[in-house]
Amino acid sequence: MKIVALVLLNALLGTAWNILGGFAGQISLGQAIFFGAGAYTSTLLAQHADLSPWLGLLAGAGVAVALAVAIGAPCFRLSGHYFAIATIALGEIAAIAVTNWDFAGGAVGLFLPVEGTGIAQMKFDDKRGYHYVLCALLALALGVTVWLRGARAGFYWRAIREDQAAARSAGVPATRYKLLAISVSAAFTAMAGTSLSIQICLVAVLGGAGTLLGPLLGAAVLVPLSAATSVFLGGSGRSLDLVVYGALIMIIAVFEPSGLVGLGRRISATVSRNFARETP
Repeated sequence: MKIVALVLLNALLGTAWNILGGFAGQISLGQAIFFGAGAYTSTLLAQHADLSPWLGLLAGAGVAVALAVAIGAPCFRLSGHYFAIATIALGEIAAIAVTNWDFAGGAVGLFLPVEGTGIAQMKFDDKRGYHYVLCALLALALGVTVWLRGARAGFYWRAIREDQAAARSAGVPATRYKLLAISVSAAFTAMAGTSLSIQICLVAVLGGAGTLLGPLLGAAVLVPLSAATSVFLGGSGRSLDLVVYGALIMIIAVFEPSGLVGLGRRISATVSRNFARETP
């Protein structure tokens, strides 16, 4: 049941990253900032204002969007590797700041109140309740992605990803639509919440960045793969599980940069060609 929750969580995070990194082509490695904003905002509001986690979730998404705009406005002046490096640096700065912020618990962190259960408190006796919440958030993220992909924003994002200079010369307001991409991505990342920025990126890249199903396939493969290598090799004390885990990801990245979706398309095309060749 834990694996199911992790798959759903990573699929949600990968879908959120895919809007910014896959469709708009802006490789962000600092998504932990947005999840941290969502997690800390909702927890602090629950502790100090007795606010429902559902309202805290929306408030956290709002804070994450504000941070996304504040980060994107200056950082989108950079491009390529420079933008990615800037997001890593900002992620580290945010981690240091929160670790030394006493109101947010410092290095110890925060603890949620344990009283009460039920959907209003987002606390369930059965783990399936959390699965339903994650499924709902994932469905919402996918729905928004489908809608934006077919709207003007989706066409502008693809133009920016392929050639930003050409897109600007054609009249595309690149900065405005990149800010839209990072804002939507930040909102869904804050709703999900994790501090594994690199894994968020890997989920989408492994499955197929810039595709709708890529993050779902990436999560379905990456999370069980991580758990399996940890179970079978993690006990050696030599971090062999991380070596095998990383090597498999590198193999896929080198030999199939378009991810599992691209691999599926290639296999399908090969089968179709062979079938057409054999058909009289």
